[in-house]
Amino acid sequence: MSPPDMSEIEKQSLIKAFDSNWIAPMGPCLDDFEQKMSEYLGGVSTCSLSSGTAALHLALRILGIKEGDKVLCPSLTFAATANVILYEKAIPVFLDVDINYWISDINLIEEAIKRYKPRAFITVDIYGQSYNYDQIIDLCQKHNIFLIEDSAEALGSEYNNKKLGSFGDIGILSFNGNKMMTTGGGGMLVSENKDFVRKAKFLSTQARELELHYEHKELGFNYRLSNLLAAIGIGQLRRLEDFIRKRRRIFKKYYESLSQIEGFDFMSETSFSKCNRWLTTLTIDEFKTGFNKNKVIELLDKENIESRPVWKPMHLQPLHTSSDYIKKGHEDVSKKLFERGICLPSGSNLLDKEQDLIIDIIKSLVR
Repeated sequence: MSPPDMSEIEKQSLIKAFDSNWIAPMGPCLDDFEQKMSEYLGGVSTCSLSSGTAALHLALRILGIKEGDKVLCPSLTFAATANVILYEKAIPVFLDVDINYWISDINLIEEAIKRYKPRAFITVDIYGQSYNYDQIIDLCQKHNIFLIEDSAEALGSEYNNKKLGSFGDIGILSFNGNKMMTTGGGGMLVSENKDFVRKAKFLSTQARELELHYEHKELGFNYRLSNLLAAIGIGQLRRLEDFIRKRRRIFKKYYESLSQIEGFDFMSETSFSKCNRWLTTLTIDEFKTGFNKNKVIELLDKENIESRPVWKPMHLQPLHTSSDYIKKGHEDVSKKLFERGICLPSGSNLLDKEQDLIIDIIKSLVR
């Protein structure tokens, strides 16, 4: 659905790192990757880590989120966003999302803040979508709440011409195998606060003190990205803007081919943002089409074509059934998006003829 898009550029970068014998976690490629990503994001400080999940976990630890603290986050997200809250024995409070943009409404966020008095709010730039960060930052500052920006799916997306991932007190990125760019596995913590990033580098290397021997005064983690994987990241970053152009073109073709079908609704792009279109996502209304998203997934699977439902909301997961969930009135938008939503193949190496086949299969159900 979103396979790695690799080239000779990444191969040669990896071979160069291998030949240098910098195989251990630290090395010049790691430093170079962090510097280049910092420049891409507009000058924020960066710390390369083993996963986006590790970055989220360290963000909570660095900001002092502790047992019993409440943390807001959208219910419509990947499990890692919520899991890290439990790592620190904090309490997640889940928010519903908007039907058009799939992000939490500002009024709902304000209501949750007044009711729960949280220590932090994790925004999720879902499928590359952006919040109105001017509003969100003002709201968090007004109520003295830390803002963590989960941009695991949004590398390259923009809010008012500024790259996502750089708006929170701490932001996080993911370089998992299916993301906009990959290091095979990996992530990054980013912040304008250099002390936060220095703390992340310290904690991610087992919190080892600056002594000749191994000295540890606080709990640390083995979360650093390897030098070899950073070498792949350097090559991928050189091609990132091309990846974004291709995925946006893929979305445009899906939209132009399918949006006129009654009952098909695509995730809209907000007026203040540019979405990377990591995955093309849409909802299918069975009452209008005569078939549901599962039928599309089944038909594509018969041709060995992968597609998936959108994220199952956290408030519907067995792990989180006891957690609070805030929505407007009786309508559960996150649940509806899960029941109707589908992610179509969207990789930057998807061929035109492959996308044409996918579109034809879907249209065959309409016919």
